[in-house]
Amino acid sequence: MTPAARYQAAADIIDRILAGAPAEQALTGWARASRFAGSKDRAAIRDHVFDMLRCKRSLAHLGGGMSGRALTLGLLRRDGLDPDAVFTGIGHAPALLTWAEATPVTAPISETAALDCPDWLAPELRRSLGSDFAPIMDALRARAPVFLRVNTARITRPEAMAALQAEGIAAHPHPLADTALEVTHNARAIHRSAPYLDGLIELQDASSQAVIAALPDLTGARVLDYCAGGGGKALAMAARGADVTAHDAAPRRMADLPARARRAGAQITVTQNPGGPFDLVLVDAPCSGSGTWRRSPDAKWRLTAGQLDDLRRTQATILADVAELVRPGGWLAYATCSLLCCENDDQITAFLHAHPAYRLQDTLGLTPLTGGDGFYMALMARTP
Repeated sequence: MTPAARYQAAADIIDRILAGAPAEQALTGWARASRFAGSKDRAAIRDHVFDMLRCKRSLAHLGGGMSGRALTLGLLRRDGLDPDAVFTGIGHAPALLTWAEATPVTAPISETAALDCPDWLAPELRRSLGSDFAPIMDALRARAPVFLRVNTARITRPEAMAALQAEGIAAHPHPLADTALEVTHNARAIHRSAPYLDGLIELQDASSQAVIAALPDLTGARVLDYCAGGGGKALAMAARGADVTAHDAAPRRMADLPARARRAGAQITVTQNPGGPFDLVLVDAPCSGSGTWRRSPDAKWRLTAGQLDDLRRTQATILADVAELVRPGGWLAYATCSLLCCENDDQITAFLHAHPAYRLQDTLGLTPLTGGDGFYMALMARTP
């Protein structure tokens, strides 16, 4: 495919997303219907689509409208590329620009549009982020780095770097966690590399790793990962010596966990009926995902006030449900990949008020300004 044809394909996919299709579904549907596209074509088109989703409002302003074609025009203008070199109308390239499209945009843009922030959520984000509101929202407009977690139960971080280098993958240590590597070259080769296939590394955001690193010593501890999902944190805790039980309200999310555990050389019990008490319960609660909008930009625009209210009720219910699963003298860790106080500090304040047997020991607040995703963790101790 020519570069121009890739932009046209991205515009078509964006139109499907704007019509209501989830981003991944739209990308998969296009790929299945376009067998002629090679892997490099699909990767480039995916990058264009996600760039447009991250910056949808500001690109719509630059392109003069909210459509795949207008967002493509906005993307080219933002990146300092000549739109006329793409909108040629030749072959599978986008049609020639109209006079109106070719006219530069001179209208002012609001701060929230320039920062690609949903207007309805801006007041809560400002309350939550304070003076960092603008820098963090701006950081969420860029692509996220690729991070790896070194399985330190089997290999050291320097050894993992050397093994990756032998596969042509460059990575360096990241300060957020002693297990974290940031990939700087050839990230697309990770899934077929020997260190990954042998369970020596896992793809995991550095902030997610920092949450595990901030937990008490896990050696020999009986731990419950209550909202395990794909099991990334369960595997990370097992690598630190914990006896891990994984649970999720939707068991299908854990379908790959047994295979991942075998590859990593970890023993993890998967159950729908966790029997306490546990030394530590980790709740990585369902949330807005606002800290991960670089990776899942579609979620930023799909989130509604009603959905956020539902998530907050679910978070409070989960906290109440797990309170008795922690042994006296044990620990409860509540985590979200959210930047919003209403999902983080506000939830913990309400929980502690309703559960006097718990006391707050520490909190961790990470944002894209620290390198990884936005993440929050409150560590609470149950009174002996």
